Parts: sequence; structure tokens; C-alpha cells
Amino acid sequence: MMKPSEAGFRRLIPLLSPHRRVLMIGTLCMLVFVSSQLVLMRLMGRLLPDVGSGDLKRILPVIGLVLLVFAIQKLAQFGQDSLLAGPALQVSQSLRRDLFQRLQKVQLGALEKMSSGDLTYRLTEDADRVSEVIYKTLHDSIPSALQLIAVLGYMLWLDWKLTVAILLLAPFVAWLISLFGARVMIATERSQKKVSELAGLLGEAIEGLPLVRAFAAEPWLERRFENEIDQHRQARYNTYRLVALQHPVVGIIEVLGFATVLVLAAIRISTSDLAVPQLITYLTGLVLLIDPIAHVTSNYNEFQQGQSSLRRLREIEKEPSEQADPIPSLPLGRLHGDLNFNHVEFAYTPGQPVLRDFNLSIKAGQVVALVGPSGAGKTTLFSLLLRFNCVDKGQVLFDGKDLSQMRARDLRQQVALVPQRSSVFSGTIAEAIRFGRDSTQEQLQQAAKLANAHDFIVRLADGYDTRLEERGTNVSGGQLQRIAIARAVLGNPAVMLLDEATSALDAEAEAAVQLGLKQAMLGRTVIVIAHRLATVQEANLIVVLEHGQISQQGSHDELMIQGGRYRELCERQFIRINE
Repeated sequence: MMKPSEAGFRRLIPLLSPHRRVLMIGTLCMLVFVSSQLVLMRLMGRLLPDVGSGDLKRILPVIGLVLLVFAIQKLAQFGQDSLLAGPALQVSQSLRRDLFQRLQKVQLGALEKMSSGDLTYRLTEDADRVSEVIYKTLHDSIPSALQLIAVLGYMLWLDWKLTVAILLLAPFVAWLISLFGARVMIATERSQKKVSELAGLLGEAIEGLPLVRAFAAEPWLERRFENEIDQHRQARYNTYRLVALQHPVVGIIEVLGFATVLVLAAIRISTSDLAVPQLITYLTGLVLLIDPIAHVTSNYNEFQQGQSSLRRLREIEKEPSEQADPIPSLPLGRLHGDLNFNHVEFAYTPGQPVLRDFNLSIKAGQVVALVGPSGAGKTTLFSLLLRFNCVDKGQVLFDGKDLSQMRARDLRQQVALVPQRSSVFSGTIAEAIRFGRDSTQEQLQQAAKLANAHDFIVRLADGYDTRLEERGTNVSGGQLQRIAIARAVLGNPAVMLLDEATSALDAEAEAAVQLGLKQAMLGRTVIVIAHRLATVQEANLIVVLEHGQISQQGSHDELMIQGGRYRELCERQFIRINE
């Protein structure tokens, strides 16, 4: 048994409301198109008997009327199809836009669990399929259904006895269509899942191709890819086979109905209960039923596939969102950079705390290094400062103001992140530094100079207008990192968060980036996640984290004298106490 649809196509109806005028004109064209079918039935009933008589004077006027009605019908069909395409595409665009905006608000923890290939498929192929279903419903399914109702109604008026014989088969045909549609929906969901998995594997394969080659793992990747595409092929084949089976089954029922009408008509003509012109009109109507039945059957299958696509899109809405901004929120103004963590507790999973009764005070302008093993809570502190997550207990204060009372956007404009591996969007270097913010060329260049990036940028052929390829592959790692530093300082943040920004660079590139960082850090509060302890010996404060708590804090010299965890970590990296 199929569960009731959770996709809810009816929830998309409000998205059509701005297009009422176009929909009304399109509906008018639709009514003209359907009405023309009835007129053609009537005219064919007059024309065909006259053709046998050979009387051109009677035939030509009727042919002229048939051609005129046919031309009107096709014009109406063009108006219907072209007018209704616009609203359908607008709904798809609105749906895609709304879901993309929703995606940007999903909690990062939930987002990181999603496959980028799967998400890409949902927002492209699934959204397009929903659009196609809406379009086909408006320009094909509804007209076909109206044509069925109108033609059947006219056939009932012509001869109710013959029509009842046809209608007796209708529930059986409807049941078959529903049965096949339910199975097609299940098969489509399986197929779409396989496509998403294939898209995810492709994304991983393209991203990790250098690693694959380095380990000579091409045969393993090819076998895995072959297995995925074979499963995808089988899932698609099952869907196609169901659709292929439906057409002959429904077609046999249609033929049985047609044969039944012919037998009953022959009996009634032999008893003079039915005239030949009336039968011709009736049979014309019967022929006109075949096309809309085929369309309704085919479109119902596509509707079920669209239901599956819409359900996959709606699943994004179920993902947890970032905490909403408070109303009212605190006005921030220009912050100085004093930070305080007061009795902070936080857990990603209930019962598994990452930070426990965490307390730390950082004065404006200080450089603070966070050190400790993986899982100690260093990255979590960055997440809390950027309001990616909110504390379970305690407070995080920025210049004495509770972060939970601030608008996330206002906060993030004054806290800049330089990640370990910087990523940029394709576009010019200027666009990469601005990153959607307004700035003058002078401000842009000043940020680049602070990041020690201006000199190498102006040496490029197009300077700041040089286009960066996907993932910035046409510049070196050190240059990309300096662009990221310029991006961070452009907004003149009060706080900078550095996630070991030089760990992946060679010595020469690191020296250039370190100079940029040193210039960018002046006058700001800086928090550094440090894995290579040689880079943080000059920090004002070094904080050692273990199991979500501070085990030691102080300057490098103080901690080395104290001994303990910090000195142990330093000695592992061959750093000795200064004599």
C-alpha cells in the first residue's frame, strides 16, 4: 500500500497566484480547444456520409468549416501551451530559490552530512521535473481531462446505451492507471536515490582524483563507478519497464471497449434502432477519447515521478536551521573585541558535551592561541563565536553583550574567518575579495596590501580583474590564502579567527602569508587554532584545551616553565624552553 503523499503539490498553488491573468487567458484558450473537439465531432458526423454521395456542393462547405474549426483549435492550443509555460517555470524558479535560501540557513552540522552531489541533483534535476509536471498538468492533463468529460458527455447525449457500455470499463481502467502509477512512483524514488548516489560519487571522484592517482587506485574507483552506474541503469530500467507495460494493458482495455461498441452498434443498426450518421458521429467521439486517455495515463506516471522529486526537495525543509535572530536584537555599533566565555556548555549530541563549564576572558587586541588534541573543542569555539551554533548553558559575551541577543549577520560582519584551506567562488580576484560587499577600489587595494597580496595581484595580466578558475586553481596556495586574508580584513573586523592558515604551505609561501597575517592582525583581537606550535610562541595568551576544558593557559615561556601538557606537546615538535 502506498502511503498518502507527503509531497503536497497543492502547497505550490499559492506560487501560481501572481500569474492569475496569464492563467485566466490560458484557461480561456483551453476551453476553446476542448470545445472545438465537440464541434469537430458534429461536423464529421455530417461530412462522412456526404463523402459517399459524391455531392461536392454539400461536402465543400462542411470541409471548409472543419478546416476553420481545426485552425481555431490549433491557435487555441498554441495560446494554451505557450501562456501556461511561463507560470510553470516561475513556480519552479520560486521553489528552487526558496529551497536555496533555506539551504543557507541549515545548521552546518546537518549540512556537512549531506552529499553535495545529491543536493545539486535535487536543486537542478528534481526542481526541473517538478516544473515539467506543473506545466504538463496545466497544458495537457487538465485539457485532456476536460476533453474526456466533454466528449463522454456528448456521447451520452448522442446514445446513452452505447456510452454505458464504455463507462462500465472506466473504473477498471482508472484502477489500472492508479496501480501502475503507485508502482512507478516507488521505482522512481529508487532511481532518483541511485542518481543522487552516483552524483555524490562523481563529486568525490573529481575532487579526489589526484589522491586516486597517487595511490594508483584507478581500478578500485572504476569498479565502484561501474557498480553505481549498473545499479542506476537497473533502477531506471525498472521504471521504464513499468511504463512500457502500462500502455499495452490499457490499450487492450480500450480495444475491448471499441469492439464492444461496434458489436452493440451492429445489432442496433440491424434493428433500425441506430442511424449510420449518428454512429459515425459517435465513433468519431470514441476515437477522440483515445488520445486524452493516453495523455492522462502518461501524465499520471509523470505526476507520480514529480511527487517523488517534490518529496526529495521538501526533505531539505526538515533539516534543522540555525537559531533565529532575537526580536528585538541588540544594536551593535563598532565593537572593540573583548570576549568572554562564562560557564559555557555545549554538545552537538545530547549527553556528549564538547565544552564543559568553559571560562575564558580575552581582551581587545590580544592574540590568543588555542592548542590541544583533536576533539578538544577548538573548532567549536569558532563555531560559537560565529553563531553557527548557540551555547546550551552559560554566555558568550562580545564587549559585554550576549551573542545570543545579536543578529547573526551583524555579528559576522565584525568577526572574520581565515580557514585552513581557503575556498573562493569563480570570478575575478576583486569579486573574491569583496565577496558580495560594497567597497571602493581604494578600500579593496588597502585590504590587499594589508594581506601582502597587492604586489602579486598587480603583476598579473589583468590585475584585480584576473578571473579565478573553480577552486582558484590558477593561482598558488599562498596567493589564494593571501586573497582570503584580504577578504577577511576588507570589512575591518574587530575579531579575526585563524584556523592554522599556513599549515598547508611551503616555507616561501608561508613567509609571505605570515607577513600578510601580521599586518592584518594589527589592532584586532585574534584567535588562532594552532597545530604547529612554533607559529604561536609570540601569542599574548596560549590556551591548552583538553576534553572541553582549559587545562593550562599563559604565555609560551610561562607554560614551558610550568611543564605539563603544553610542554609535552612542544617537545614532541622539538621545541625547547628558551635559555
